[in-house]
Amino acid sequence: MDYEAAIRQVRVLIADTATPPLIDDPTLQTYLEMQGWEEGARWAVYRAAADALEAIAVSEVLVSKKIRTQDLTSDGPAVAESLRKLAAGLRTQADDNDPTLGGTFEIIETGRSRLEAEEWRVF
Repeated sequence: MDYEAAIRQVRVLIADTATPPLIDDPTLQTYLEMQGWEEGARWAVYRAAADALEAIAVSEVLVSKKIRTQDLTSDGPAVAESLRKLAAGLRTQADDNDPTLGGTFEIIETGRSRLEAEEWRVF
């Protein structure tokens, strides 16, 4: 998968498929690069999409604010909060797909061990 394919995937995840798009291709490529995108790195695509949603959320707050007229109500902060929640969900998906975040488990022998539920009697 090349950058163009990764950018298309990011666009699908953030629902930015209209013409013209909200975010241009060079910006999405930058988000991918910032997340360490490499061939097949699905987690980087999810994280780049989360970054893009947060950028849209900031823009929504700066531009829309909370507006109420006689027959129109616009709540930019509420829209931004929803976008941030979507970004958090994408980051969770990224973490689930990132092999470098796998946990490790190690057993350390102390030398004085006993079975679970075994009594130790000291005389």
